[in-house]
Amino acid sequence: MHVAGRIEDYALIGDMQTAALVGRDGTVDWLCLPRFDSHAVFAGLLGTEEHGFWRVGPAHPAGGDPPQADRRRYRGDSLVLESEWDTPRGTVRIIDFMPPRENHAPQLVRIVEGVSGRVRMRSALRMRFSYGWVVPWVHKVGQRTVAVAGPDSVWLDTEADTYGKDLTTYSDFTVGPGDRVAFTISWEASHREAPELPEPEEALRTTEDFWREWVETCTYHGPYREAVVRSLITLKALTYAPTGGIVAAPTTSLPEEIGGVRNWDYRFTWLRDAAITLSSLLRTGYREEARAWREWLLRAVAGDPENLQIMYGIAGERELSEAELSWLPGYEGSKPVRVGNGAAGQLQLDVYGEMVEALHLGHMTGLARNDYAQLLQLKLIGYLENHWEEKDEGIWEVRGPRRHFVHSKVMAWVAVDRTVKLIESGDVDGPLERWRALRDEIHRQVCEKGYDKERNTFTQSYGSKELDASLLLIPQMGFLPPDDKRVIGTIEAIQRELTTEDGFVLRYPTSSEAGEHGAAENVDGLAGEEGAFLACSFWLADDLAMIGRVDEARKLFEKLLALRNDVGLLAEEWDSARQRQVGNFPQAFSHVPLIDTALRLTASGAYGV
Repeated sequence: MHVAGRIEDYALIGDMQTAALVGRDGTVDWLCLPRFDSHAVFAGLLGTEEHGFWRVGPAHPAGGDPPQADRRRYRGDSLVLESEWDTPRGTVRIIDFMPPRENHAPQLVRIVEGVSGRVRMRSALRMRFSYGWVVPWVHKVGQRTVAVAGPDSVWLDTEADTYGKDLTTYSDFTVGPGDRVAFTISWEASHREAPELPEPEEALRTTEDFWREWVETCTYHGPYREAVVRSLITLKALTYAPTGGIVAAPTTSLPEEIGGVRNWDYRFTWLRDAAITLSSLLRTGYREEARAWREWLLRAVAGDPENLQIMYGIAGERELSEAELSWLPGYEGSKPVRVGNGAAGQLQLDVYGEMVEALHLGHMTGLARNDYAQLLQLKLIGYLENHWEEKDEGIWEVRGPRRHFVHSKVMAWVAVDRTVKLIESGDVDGPLERWRALRDEIHRQVCEKGYDKERNTFTQSYGSKELDASLLLIPQMGFLPPDDKRVIGTIEAIQRELTTEDGFVLRYPTSSEAGEHGAAENVDGLAGEEGAFLACSFWLADDLAMIGRVDEARKLFEKLLALRNDVGLLAEEWDSARQRQVGNFPQAFSHVPLIDTALRLTASGAYGV
């Protein structure tokens, strides 16, 4: 009986419109069709085999655990996955990929290749629509097998013989040296004609060509190139090609604490990813992706900056209602399983800063001028001018009381600062003196109310004693110079109070504030704890390099690289107690700062020989 593997046991394949997770035992446990945010066809990752899976691998005794691959890797700089099993009777290889879509239906292709000996193989395909809730009608149409339920149909094409048993489609076959047996599933709306017959070998060639040509654009050739390129490929895979939006992760409800309730849907596009993603893309040569990302931002926000959301759907949708899927038991019992994200309706003032920083970066790096982008920037500051002093939920989307979060105020300063610089450049007209005064007022207030003189550190919110890893962005955003004693004091305080025993950074203390009756209560309004946040750990490495502690920065960076799984992927967090990756996977917000830190360390020469 197959159960979901560790989060880091999965590899990613995708077609830049959706993605699948493939386990070490050859099981696809997660796939949404036809988009990242569609209902899952395989939801075994959040449940059991009953909720949908597709396993291809060496045959094994009934009731036994499927054998794990002995080796796996991506083929060169691509998103084509190879997994190999050494069995008593020989060696077999499976090649998994999703061809980039052009005019064909979304496809997942699995090619079984004999390497040596003769190996008995089995494919077991159990499709369950609507996140494992709906059993489709499965039947034959000529030589093809189709599963239909409501608006969806999924077609299986293979030259191998298939048969149905226990609501599962099986194929048993043997491969010898050089034999290749292909399986393809294709999605199509159920009311439309069947998708064209796939051509697996041709699809493999075009997929490899696509990725090879795409990677050739990369301008980074430093010592961390393998990690940077794999992270860039991951970001590209998480991009919804028709619009340019990038999902935070292709999964929902992978827990931040195993068995806990901190389980969220990340198949949406966060505005706060904009600036750091644009920066990474532009600094590594990917101007077209950066342009598409900026255009997505402009369409999503449209002419309504007063109602700016922190996140949108991958095509710019605003309605992201949150619901719980009661029939799914959750990853390793982590409930509830959520779809949608209620945080979309929160007030997070930092997104105004991140939005303006993204537009500023595009302007400064020579992206083609966009008059609407500049007009929007002025509108954003006009709104922020009247609202920056409000309390909000902050960067971490806390579900507790609103506060005057220091990071939110710093990012409000960033928004005004970048706009002042735009006006000073002469590219746009605006109330320069008034906004210079506003910039100075925000800076003065943060330094007065958000700074603890006794401990020489900025704090999470005004009047709080708590720290917050987002304070690490103060020097990176230019709010204060790296050599300012308050910056150095904040970095050292975070190292003392927010790092785990293995040196990684927590976002904030989840349960160390006293409530009104004196008892400790969670500052984010949620039960339980969470792991070290990998993006924050990369931020610490950046800050250490900025204040001249480059040796320490390099060592932390290389410790973080060692957390990647065998194919170079990172989740959102690291559970130091269990020594496991946790949170949604793979996580764009982990891979983007990896790229930025690699670039900073390379520029400083802070790497081993």
